[in-house]
Amino acid sequence: MQMRGDLFAFLRGTFYRWAELWPEACPDLRDAPRVLAIGDLHVDSFGTWRDAEGRLCWGVDDFDDAYPLAYTNDLVRLAASARIVIDDDRLAMSFRDACDAILEGYRGTLRQGGCPIVLGEREVTLERLGIAALKPPEDFWPKLQALPHVRRPLRSDARRALEHALPEPGLKYSVVTRTTGMGSLGQQRFAAIAMWKGGLVAREVKSMVPSALAWLDGRVNRDESYYERALDGAVRSRDPFQSITGAWLVRRLSPDANPIEIIDLPKKRDEAVLLQSMGIEAANVHLGSRRQTRRILADLQRRKANWLRAAARAMADVVHDEWKTFRKAAG
Repeated sequence: MQMRGDLFAFLRGTFYRWAELWPEACPDLRDAPRVLAIGDLHVDSFGTWRDAEGRLCWGVDDFDDAYPLAYTNDLVRLAASARIVIDDDRLAMSFRDACDAILEGYRGTLRQGGCPIVLGEREVTLERLGIAALKPPEDFWPKLQALPHVRRPLRSDARRALEHALPEPGLKYSVVTRTTGMGSLGQQRFAAIAMWKGGLVAREVKSMVPSALAWLDGRVNRDESYYERALDGAVRSRDPFQSITGAWLVRRLSPDANPIEIIDLPKKRDEAVLLQSMGIEAANVHLGSRRQTRRILADLQRRKANWLRAAARAMADVVHDEWKTFRKAAG
């Protein structure tokens, strides 16, 4: 239902189809230098977390579709998503300025070897990104506790992963099921909620699956998820609570560690800084494939100034046509 009514939701929920179509729509980009890419990158792929020093960090928060891929895929998909939300009046800046900001952040960060985004440091402030006005939701814990409770025993590996992630052994906890996101709706999610030292704590496990690109390559039976490799290689101050345990992604749930969607940001924000920061973070992740940095910079140098705008416009049009076909078929 969400994908029928909203083009951006359709983009988010159909990465497999994007992966099929983008090499045909952008043939001059598919052979660009390869990196361990984010894959399903778009303007709502970002969120906040607390690092080991308690600092509020911002960056890509979903590596489900990480996969070896031309670096251009991430930039084109990010810019195409910007085009879609600009056309829907969720961003006020021009499409040209959005693409320029993404490329400026990306290229500059590759040259300097990375730029982890710790909010409040240097020019990337809470106010300029529009995040300062986003207060932690007061109903976070009531909403989490109101989710459907798991009555049957969890799989033993999921239970062990949850219990190991809690702040101390032997805590009494309840388990709820969660449904969130668009592209990961089919993945199991369980959250353990416990009272610890005067307040609530929660840990979530989400089942890991291979990237849609592994299915497209016919390698799904052979390849594991690239999630952990992408997370380990990214230039960032990591969330110390996020890890991979067996077949499960483990992370802390809290009011200040959440995905941040464009639609939730206040109107008072510096959109150029926001899109530039997205380009910075794409580079931070691609620097996990450090040996490719010089080749990427050389590839960027030889491309025409409008290459990203042209490719992202073409892909946004392709996605729009796919959406119209989907809506017609869905009745």
